[in-house]
Amino acid sequence: MTEKIRMEVPLVEMDGDEMTRVIWKQIKDILLMPYIDLKTVYYDLGLKKRDETDDQITVEAAEATKKYGVAVKCATITPNAQRVEEYGLKQMWKSPNATIRAILDGTVFRTPIIVKNIKPFVRTWEKPITIARHAYGDIYKNVEMRIQTKGKAEIVFTSENGEVTKEVIHDFDGAGILMGMHNLDKSIESFARSCMNYALALKQDLWFSTKDTISKKYDHTFKDIFEQIYEKEYKEKFEASGIEYFYTLIDDAVARVIRSAGGMIWACKNYDGDVMSDMVATAFGSLAMMTSVLVSPEGYYEYEAAHGTVTRHYYRHLKGEETSTNPTATLFAWTGALKKRGELDGIQELVDFAEKLENATIQTIEAGIMTKDLAALAEGEKKIVNTKVFLEEINSRLLKALE
Repeated sequence: MTEKIRMEVPLVEMDGDEMTRVIWKQIKDILLMPYIDLKTVYYDLGLKKRDETDDQITVEAAEATKKYGVAVKCATITPNAQRVEEYGLKQMWKSPNATIRAILDGTVFRTPIIVKNIKPFVRTWEKPITIARHAYGDIYKNVEMRIQTKGKAEIVFTSENGEVTKEVIHDFDGAGILMGMHNLDKSIESFARSCMNYALALKQDLWFSTKDTISKKYDHTFKDIFEQIYEKEYKEKFEASGIEYFYTLIDDAVARVIRSAGGMIWACKNYDGDVMSDMVATAFGSLAMMTSVLVSPEGYYEYEAAHGTVTRHYYRHLKGEETSTNPTATLFAWTGALKKRGELDGIQELVDFAEKLENATIQTIEAGIMTKDLAALAEGEKKIVNTKVFLEEINSRLLKALE
């Protein structure tokens, strides 16, 4: 390549924490900057910067995503008590992903990256399973209380005209815990439409599951809204495309998915989607081999890796030890964002580049050159390399594809 690919509109770039932050820079230096005139609006979502800004930088990054339409995000730490002490934080800040998802009000679609030499642990699975995860509310926007004495807990709702409705949660006869959750019809409607549009785009069946037999108002509302929107807006489109929508209890969905050949979109509430996407990723190989994109009803896209910040490797990296951390999911977050930016801006060269970079990554793994985590899963001849060498091996294949 002689000239770098030009970008017209920048991506919103959200940097992260620990080992993934190190990999983030390596990906840019080795695989992106030499080929693209990379334009980004940069936000440092590292834990220290979030603490310094009272987490306002996370809100600003989400608002910038609305402005520019496409974002790419590195993995970030959601602090617990140990992290508060380790980093000397002002408080235990909420998950940045939850904050961004609440502002963008979208659906997270997570799909395994398939390579020939890593076979799924579930032997019937032949095609990728996409988890569609609702990205608003539930446990991620909850309010919690620690109860220390006897007493009565109630849910109280005061309407705008002052009417009060109460429900008793529990009469405590001693210490315990309380949690309040909410969701919004508008957000559930957006979730349903996002899932149905995605199913039509991929021409794949859509499954939706909750626990409506136990949660007769909360979960049942999700079920009812999905059913209404499907019947009114999507039934004919689904039938014309030869695909199916169906609802089932989450217990049944788990059993059916394990016995299936894959190839469907499985829509889940926020927490269910969090857990099930980890299960699907692990069964297909690894969380580091999973694409993740948040799609909002307005057409904003935020691409990210589905895994954490790889703390254990980061501590070894700080000691100067060599690490073999799989960068594939983080790399595919970048390629996903670049492809979408190219599509929206009509820059086919950018789309083609991102696709060639994805192919070069898959070819590298299928050639047996891989990081340590993948070597434990892969069949055939294997050569274990560190992260930087793995990226350089991808680059050598990318160069050939670009010639």
